[in-house]
Amino acid sequence: MDAFTAGILQRIENTRSDLDHARRTGDDFLAEVEQAELDDLHRLAAEHGVHISAA
Repeated sequence: MDAFTAGILQRIENTRSDLDHARRTGDDFLAEVEQAELDDLHRLAAEHGVHISAA
């Protein structure tokens, strides 16, 4: 796995965790921000052929 792939997968994992935390604590604004970041990371991964698990 190259550095780009490893980096984007780590960022996705971190963002998913942050999104889950925002939802659990009821921070709707932060949840929206984290969801937008996650969407952008998924788009970037797809553009570069990085497969993302559905977890």
